[in-house]
Amino acid sequence: MIGVAVGWQMYGLTHSTFALGMVGLVQFLPLLLLNLVVGHVADRVSRKSILAVCQAVQSLIAVSLGVATLFRVLHPEGLFCAVALIGVARAFESPSTQALSPTLVEESLIPQAIAWSSSANQTASILGPALGGLFFFAGAQTPYLTSAALFLCASALSSTIRPWRQAPQNSAPTASSIFLGIHYIRNHKRILGAISLDLFAVLLGGATALLPAFTRDILHTGPWGLGLLRLSPALGALTMSVVLAHWPIKHHAGTRMFAAVIVFGLATVAFALSRSLWLSMFILAVLGSADVVSVVVRSSLVQLETPDEMRGRVSAVNSLFIGTSNQLGEFESGVTASFMGLIPATIFGGAGSVAIAILWMCFFPDLRKLDQLGKD
Repeated sequence: MIGVAVGWQMYGLTHSTFALGMVGLVQFLPLLLLNLVVGHVADRVSRKSILAVCQAVQSLIAVSLGVATLFRVLHPEGLFCAVALIGVARAFESPSTQALSPTLVEESLIPQAIAWSSSANQTASILGPALGGLFFFAGAQTPYLTSAALFLCASALSSTIRPWRQAPQNSAPTASSIFLGIHYIRNHKRILGAISLDLFAVLLGGATALLPAFTRDILHTGPWGLGLLRLSPALGALTMSVVLAHWPIKHHAGTRMFAAVIVFGLATVAFALSRSLWLSMFILAVLGSADVVSVVVRSSLVQLETPDEMRGRVSAVNSLFIGTSNQLGEFESGVTASFMGLIPATIFGGAGSVAIAILWMCFFPDLRKLDQLGKD
């Protein structure tokens, strides 16, 4: 809901695709600057406590946005500041979430657990954009205040989590321990290949930052149309994540991941060429379903091949790659659209994702040959 509200208000205030791209950059910078610190914190502090605090902070930020909107004192600068603070909270929240999840189930169930987690996230992603668009009719402050209440509930629920395995012990950070996550990924080529594939493919192919511009200028609809477009990839992802939770990938995991990235890129190109809202929604659903295949394979690979005492730092680096592809990808999309135009920039990004997948199949043959997750 916050994503829909911020995107719609920012474009309404500035009418600039560059400003939409800057939202992604501002949200990404805290993750970049704090990456080494948050990973070490996730390995040394109770991960559930980190989640609870970060979600409470995001609740306060959402309240502030709602109040500023209600009293008509919200400006682009205020939106950028709020997004930056959300970026700080998520910088700590994301690696803690990734590192906590594998401690809740047996190792053999991690891929299915990740698929179920993805389905839960996608359910929220389906309801959130749709409600965010609809709530605008009750006032632009409504999506923010509703989000604040839900973040507060999330914080309370996170505090009740009880991992099966003992939490990491506190210890003073050292230079070598802080950088250990980077060294681990660099020395494990399959992990490096998987997360760098996501980095470059989504960096080029991510068009979600431009959805407000497509909604207004290409498809000529209002906030409800933006909500439907934001809903569509989540709906496709939810469907696929439920399928993978019931029927997990047992063979040819690497090949299927690369195929999913290629489908993601082709769907991005098709979306740029569509002039129908309903066709665009279908294409985005295909894009979302392809993306979740890549997410489940990559996330399972990273967690299964990383020891628990390292998961916070490795997950922090993984979060940096994900943030780079998502938030910095939004910035790249906005800047490219400013220079090339909305449609050419989106076509260029989708074609780039396909090219990256083909190149990575050659650069990381062990990843392409990966058969069963968690096994050599």
